[in-house]
Amino acid sequence: MFAYIDPGTGSMLFTVIIGLATAAFFAIKGLFVKFSFLLKGGKIDKNSIDSNKHEFVIFSDSKRYWNVFKPICDEFEKRKVGLEYWTMSEDDPALSEKYSYVHCLYIGNANSAFAKLNTMNADICLSTTPGLDVYQWKRSKNVKHYVHITHDVCAITAYRMFGVDFYDSILLPGEMLISELRAIEKLRGIPEKQVAVVGSVYMDGLKKQYGEYLKTAPQKKNEITVLVAPSWGVSSILNRFGSRLLKALKETGYNIIVRPHPQSFTSDPQLMENLMKEFPESDSFHWNRDNDNFAVMAKSDILISDFSGIIFDFVFTFGRPVIYADTNLDLSPYDDAWLKEEPWRLKILPEIGRQLKESEFDNLKSFIKNMLEDKSYEEKRNEIMDTAWKHRGESACLVTDYMLNKKKELDKEGK
Repeated sequence: MFAYIDPGTGSMLFTVIIGLATAAFFAIKGLFVKFSFLLKGGKIDKNSIDSNKHEFVIFSDSKRYWNVFKPICDEFEKRKVGLEYWTMSEDDPALSEKYSYVHCLYIGNANSAFAKLNTMNADICLSTTPGLDVYQWKRSKNVKHYVHITHDVCAITAYRMFGVDFYDSILLPGEMLISELRAIEKLRGIPEKQVAVVGSVYMDGLKKQYGEYLKTAPQKKNEITVLVAPSWGVSSILNRFGSRLLKALKETGYNIIVRPHPQSFTSDPQLMENLMKEFPESDSFHWNRDNDNFAVMAKSDILISDFSGIIFDFVFTFGRPVIYADTNLDLSPYDDAWLKEEPWRLKILPEIGRQLKESEFDNLKSFIKNMLEDKSYEEKRNEIMDTAWKHRGESACLVTDYMLNKKKELDKEGK
């Protein structure tokens, strides 16, 4: 006699098994590295270890997140408070800044970076990077408090499994994500993390940048520009529809800009190579790989995406229409899979944009034209923005306040 397991539970169990297997892989890999280290005489690269004690450290795994961290670094500089900014990008714009109180440092990549992170000596470490204490990045015994800040406004459970489980505090853009975080903690039986709603540093920066842009914006050409900016992975637009969608877009006669997620070039290099070869650059078809996505969003009239956070960036900053493709999103690799209800970011998509099904590709030109003329979504977009993006224009200040106040708490507790 066989026990019945419903599909939802089965998917969750499969996700757990995959997550545990991945974690086990990195644990074994870590043991192997330690064993190799001992065989080589136990010599440590001194450049990878930092014995200095720091009060505040920001860790960024990519230059892409400088738009999150720059306003915070600027605020520390303004208050004349010392701050370490550690980056894994050798060409991070932070390294060109002329700060007096903020020290920006390239810590290398791969093992050299993790060696430095795993022996960090600091009171507080702030990062957008998920997977702390799950993969190669381990909690340092010399760090008192780890703080996670989101780099978008739409999700806290959209990370790969166990994304933020081992942080101490989470900084959120709005209250709507707290219930999802608490649901995950309860299901896994882990302690509740401290939570603070501080708004979005990233969105504040985009909105400010847009205000400056409008002062000198070039006159809009008499053409429609469609931006295709998906997420990455098996459920993304380019993986699901790829050539079929791009061919349909090209046939519309509109100006098309395709901006793949940077991770696509790492996770799906063959797919990207094939698509870029099949659809080469032309006067009306462009590939975009800029580090900053502002310029390409600013020139676009409409966005086609899937489940990417850029949907909210585009809607909240520019107030322009979005189309999200029906990609039959597989939630099993993500923390979302644990939730009993549909994640907030997916639940509200029909209220801010229109879903595109594969059966509508043949009429894509009229589909886009109708969406550009449809004003019925505008009021709901503003309502959702008010819910998702709190403390507009104040986020960098609030994040800095949080870190400074947390340091006082730790000192008072004698930690």
